[in-house]
Amino acid sequence: MGRRWSAERRRDPYHRAAMRQGLRSRAAFKLLELIERHQLIRTGDRVLDLGASPGGWSVIALQATGPQGIVVAVDVRAFEETDGVRFVHGRVGDPRLLVRLGKEPFDVVLSDMSPSLSGAYSTDHARSVELVREGFALARRVLRPGGTFVAKVFQGDLIPSLREELSPAFGRLFATKPRASREASSEQYLIGVGFRGGLLGPGPPRSLPNTTPPGEAGRPDPPPRIDVASARRP
Repeated sequence: MGRRWSAERRRDPYHRAAMRQGLRSRAAFKLLELIERHQLIRTGDRVLDLGASPGGWSVIALQATGPQGIVVAVDVRAFEETDGVRFVHGRVGDPRLLVRLGKEPFDVVLSDMSPSLSGAYSTDHARSVELVREGFALARRVLRPGGTFVAKVFQGDLIPSLREELSPAFGRLFATKPRASREASSEQYLIGVGFRGGLLGPGPPRSLPNTTPPGEAGRPDPPPRIDVASARRP
């Protein structure tokens, strides 16, 4: 199994492109695509990256928000420092984490968290859903009204109830699967835009992104205008 996984990894065009471009993981292409397609991060945004190790999403978020913005990365595992990214060592779900993030709200909360896989899909799906719930519990405390929440989740029978829980908090909630996700992967990303406000005080609303209506998760979309050309070369 290990040799087969290594061989598949070497053939993976996104993995090869990540190595060529000096990215920390192939997952960076997922966020690049989501940003381009749905305008998730804007110049000057404050971005919170949950489950950030090894830092691939934090680096892309920093590029998107620019020198005027701020990226705060949270994980129990430390990773190579990046200029401009503030690392907070902590676990999502720990009540002490909220204080360490400070009082300034965030425009975007990202979560690419995945559970440790057990091999039993129903268990892994349920754990994935629980990670989304934990991420959202934190996001509703730190998101600015009008803000955006992005979370990875494994597809399964608990998704409808999860969407029912999240939907009232946003002007719009939808699911999508980036092209950079492996075809065999069951992962999708829930994206909530236009946060209606939670436990924060009043703040200036953030206008909804001008996105095109997405199809069902996994349905082909027009290719994004991002630097993934090298990932598609043989």
